[in-house]
Amino acid sequence: MKIMNPVIKGFNADPSIVRVEDTYYIANSTFDWFPGVQIHESKDLVHWQLITHPLDTVTLLDMKGNVDSGGIWAPDLSYADGKFWLVYTDVKVTNGAFKDCVNYLTTSESIYGPWSDPIRLNGVGFDSSLFHDDDGKKYIVQMEWDHREYHHPFYGIKCTEYSVEEERLLPETGKIIWRGTDVKLTEGPHLYKIFGKYYLFCAEGGTTYAHQEVVARADSIYGEYEFQGETFLTAFESPDNPLQKCGHGALVDTPEGEWYFAHLTGRPWHHETESIHDPRGWCTLGRETAIQKVEWTEDKWPLIVGGKQGSIEVEAPKNITLHPYDPNYLIKDDFEEAHLNIHFNTLRVPFTEKIGRISNSHLVLRGGGSLTNLHDTSLVARRWQSFELEAETRLAYYPTTFQQMAGLTNFYNSQHWSMIQITWNELNGRVIEVTENNQGVLTSYLKEQAIKVPKDVEYVYFKTKVKTSSYSYAYSFDGKEWVDIPVTLDAKILSDDYVNQTNGGFFTGAFVGMANVDYSGYDLEAKFDYFVYEEK
Repeated sequence: MKIMNPVIKGFNADPSIVRVEDTYYIANSTFDWFPGVQIHESKDLVHWQLITHPLDTVTLLDMKGNVDSGGIWAPDLSYADGKFWLVYTDVKVTNGAFKDCVNYLTTSESIYGPWSDPIRLNGVGFDSSLFHDDDGKKYIVQMEWDHREYHHPFYGIKCTEYSVEEERLLPETGKIIWRGTDVKLTEGPHLYKIFGKYYLFCAEGGTTYAHQEVVARADSIYGEYEFQGETFLTAFESPDNPLQKCGHGALVDTPEGEWYFAHLTGRPWHHETESIHDPRGWCTLGRETAIQKVEWTEDKWPLIVGGKQGSIEVEAPKNITLHPYDPNYLIKDDFEEAHLNIHFNTLRVPFTEKIGRISNSHLVLRGGGSLTNLHDTSLVARRWQSFELEAETRLAYYPTTFQQMAGLTNFYNSQHWSMIQITWNELNGRVIEVTENNQGVLTSYLKEQAIKVPKDVEYVYFKTKVKTSSYSYAYSFDGKEWVDIPVTLDAKILSDDYVNQTNGGFFTGAFVGMANVDYSGYDLEAKFDYFVYEEK
């Protein structure tokens, strides 16, 4: 049996993996999307299913006003003393000399919660993880940030003892234990005690195509740490490998004593006019999660089976019983439940009456700020998890000003999105328009040719068709006869790689969903009857 990578498709970066008896869990970064931290479950390392989001209250995660791609960076999930431990970072500043952030710890006896009120740890740096030593002591390892312009900002990996009794770090014990290799940008540390030694796994090279994972080890927790001498995992030297950006991840063993490494990866595509090497490509699905098998050399250093570039097909654990899951997201969501499906997310804040509600088998969204707003956005969306997909909805909406617009959106961040919408203009009243925000510049594609909505039409149907390198929109007034809008949009604008050219917040991935904007401040509601998400 083979593990087929990526095992978790679409934006699911920075995996932290842990096994509890016969069950594996992976926690992933969610950045500015709410609720915070995605957790997938598996019984066989082959099949995975999204099961919960621990950070589902404002007490645990308050991100209102967070910048694009701020929020939850690289959570760490571990299990010890009969409970789960989750360490997470809420990043408030992403650009410039500073990386203001706060690290928190929460615990739960069940992966489904309830999770304890967060313990504030520190703000030394992001990518914090918790190590449980075999003598009962616990330590936070994290990258330390240095704002001084005459130093490299990634100062090194700091290790600090954590007092369970006092529920705080002991800063006097903090020490830089490793500064990484000359590749620098050393981050994402995870510490393990194996074969009587301390193994430190770290990501380096930034989270783009130069990304890599390296390993060092020491006889004592504070070191001195010895570098393995070669890169553990990277696709940088393998530009034709289907898995790129391989790096940041975590180690896990099976009940049979085999070892695997869960790591982030990206799958770039190219326009027909582009070289496959330069630009390296466009990852509209963001950074995904893959798993590689690990073996140990005679002198006890880890190696990726199949090569350090990472493989699509990986040998599954021996003697496993396959455990597939029934889908927990149907192609069509008729909004029959009182809560949103687990695959839906909102931006920065939870889904409450301020954003909308589910009523009479409709998702009712209150008109909020524009899609460039960092505080007040009425948007419910889910990840693109395939390069080819269609999404569809129908809505009832009666705007009376051009400041009101509701519809179907493909969204990366506040500066990169598009939307087919019902809005209003002076010529025809209620109309259909397509807009795109690209690097903060808005384009209205139909303008005076915006499509008039007949007065006797209550519901308008919208559809988007994504075909890897491009996507488009269509509408219908009866759900049977569809009209394609003659506007083809470049999908690369919704990729990490494109956003990285001009903007510091480039860590998520493309989403598709429903939005309602009313920046006039009158909170006009839009009623969405259903939502279809279908991978092709």
